[in-house]
This record gives sequence, C-alpha cells and structure tokens, in this order.
Amino acid sequence: MVGSSPAMLEVFERLRRFATVDAPVLITGESGTGKELAARAIHERSARAAGPFIAINCAALPLSLVNSELFGHEKGAFTGAVDRRIGHIELAQGGTLFLDEIGDLPAEIQGHLLRFLQDRTITRLGGRKPIPVDTRIVSATHVPLHSAMQAHHFREDLFYRLAVLTVEMPPLRARSGDIDLLARVFLDRVARDFGRNVEGYEPAALQAMRDYAWPGNVRQLIAVIRRAVVMSQGRIVRREDLVLDPMPEDAIAERPAMPPRRGRPRPGSPEEREGLIEALSQSGHCVAQCARRLKVSRVTLYRMLERNGLAARR
Repeated sequence: MVGSSPAMLEVFERLRRFATVDAPVLITGESGTGKELAARAIHERSARAAGPFIAINCAALPLSLVNSELFGHEKGAFTGAVDRRIGHIELAQGGTLFLDEIGDLPAEIQGHLLRFLQDRTITRLGGRKPIPVDTRIVSATHVPLHSAMQAHHFREDLFYRLAVLTVEMPPLRARSGDIDLLARVFLDRVARDFGRNVEGYEPAALQAMRDYAWPGNVRQLIAVIRRAVVMSQGRIVRREDLVLDPMPEDAIAERPAMPPRRGRPRPGSPEEREGLIEALSQSGHCVAQCARRLKVSRVTLYRMLERNGLAARR
C-alpha cells in the first residue's frame, strides 16, 4: 500500500498495531480501496507471517458449497463427496484467512463461523470429531453491516466477534494528496509490466487526476493508468490519454440488473419496487437466487427490499 496523507498514515498505524495482536479484524471501506491489501499487510507483519494467507470472497462461493469450502467435508458426506476435503479455515492453519464480503455469508454458516471463533475448533461436514484449528480471521465488507443486523440478516454476536479490531479504508477522494504519488508508482509498475517506455505525465494529466472524484477508488485509478500507458504515443501520458468515465466498471458491475426497458430505477422509485417484485417472483422469493438475478449482494438486496416495504420468504 502507498500513501502519505494523514488518512493513510492513520491506517498504517492501525495495521501496525493490529499485527501485534492475535485478534479478529474487520476492515470496512468502499470497493477498490485496498481492503485485501490491508489484510495481507496485517498478516505479513504478524507472528503468523510464515503461515499461509488465504483470501476468500464470500459472495463468490456457491451457496451449496459454502459449508464445504470453509469447513471441509468427509468422504461420503453428500452425493459426489468421493474424497475428504480440507476447508479453507483448516488450510489456513497457523496463518490468516481473509473473508471478503462477509455480509454475504448465509445465516447457517454465520453460526458455524461464530462457533469456530468461540471454540477454535471446526467440524467437517459429515464428521463428528471437532478439530482444533489455529487460524486468524480477518474479514471485510464494503457495505454497513448494521442495517443487516437490524433486519436480522447478520448475526449481532458474530459481528462483535469479528469486529474486535476495526479499520476503515478511506476512499481515494478523501486522500487526494496521495494522487501524485500513487499515479507515479502505478505508472512505473504498469509501464514495466507492459514493456512500455512511459516515464511521466504532462501537468494537465496530473491535474485531471487530482480533480477527479474516483468513484472506483484505487482500483479504478490503476485501470485508468493501464489504459493510458497502452494509448500513450510517447514517453509522457497526456490528458487525452486518460479516460475518466463517471461510471466506472465497478459501478456498472454492481448496478441492479433490472429489465432494460426501465433503465436504471432510482432507489425507492415505483420502477425499482416493480423490478424487485418481478425478480422475487422469478426466483421463488429465495434471497440468494434473487440477489444473483439482480447481480447485487444479499446485504444490498435486503436494503432494497426494506426501503420498498418488501420481504423475501426464504
């Protein structure tokens, strides 16, 4: 991680302190702010540095396999379980398991994770014997978990187990003083990776990056620099080489997939409510299926349902 702004210096200090204590950490912040990098920094500066660091995106785990992926299973535990499988918590023995998008963890698995944090043991699916495991849990979320807790979709007792230590990654717009440094560091890295002889920016290009709001944060900055390096016709990145789109890739990916004829409905609008009702009907009122259909996280879906006075049945 790179930065010299007051916001980042405070983050660095927290990460340094957190590395010296073997307790769960919850990292919050917008998408693209570097939450996984922060988790890795804690691990690499901790007494667990020689152990494994495993990163898992909870939102990307297939619902039918979440238990097996995290806790493992015994041979014959279910149809197709032809061999024993070691779960990620056990694989991270002696190290750190990073659980990104922790708010997307199903309720049943939240209970299993809580028991692990309390007892430091896991039981593989289909197994009977508790297995002691020494793994540190660092989790992250880009959405507030308190709304999910209030809606009883995220366990309050699990939240307080995960959030023994907390750190918020600041958005790039809150650390604009780091733009020049980040731009130069990433330019050197990207130019080297692409084999391009690009050495710097013209003043107008740097000023444009300073003035931009960066809704996609550092991830968007890197993407913009990559494209600029490819498009640059000389050793200097010009202003016209920078594509500062007001709708970054992250925002497009997270946009609810409502029917195209309605465009992108405003939050709380009749169009959003109608789209939700249609998605719920098509998914049998299943939260997981509805969230996948709309291409949003389950936490986001719960918030959308709540503001529209709707509820899923299961």
